[in-house]
Amino acid sequence: MRNPLMRGVTRGLSRSGFHVLRFNFRGVGHSDGAWGGGDPEIDDAAAAVKDAASTYPDLPMAVVGWSFGAVTALRWQARDGSSVQYAGIAPVIGPVSMVLPPVAALAPANRLFVIGDRDQFTPVRAVAEYGKAIGARVEIIHGSDHFFYFRHDRLASLVAAHFSQQTKDA
Repeated sequence: MRNPLMRGVTRGLSRSGFHVLRFNFRGVGHSDGAWGGGDPEIDDAAAAVKDAASTYPDLPMAVVGWSFGAVTALRWQARDGSSVQYAGIAPVIGPVSMVLPPVAALAPANRLFVIGDRDQFTPVRAVAEYGKAIGARVEIIHGSDHFFYFRHDRLASLVAAHFSQQTKDA
């Protein structure tokens, strides 16, 4: 994944002492396969989490996704009953969205959503309402759009702080 936003989040998490596995979904970048419309990509997320868990079995686990990846990671949690820590960055839940899992399908977990107040694809209110329904914390970065230009460090700090605090509470 060569996206500047996720590179920034990865860098910030690594500097905060987290081990990070970053991957592309099937058919993206140099990944094999072809895009499957959203459902098969849940298997990609599951495989990445399984690989990270087997590589570092003694470390706490967390997942972070941006846009399509935020929705896919949440759908994976619902499908597999996962309660690992989660951070969803600007999930696309507007009219061009993927389908979010029903609230009842999600196991309790420490979750965070981060959205820019100028997001072009997702209404802040939709994220706030869904976040409240699933018990997630919602952070709004003022002056940011879907891509968080010039705010990658702030975004990474929010995610790292969320995971750090949750790790201490566990």
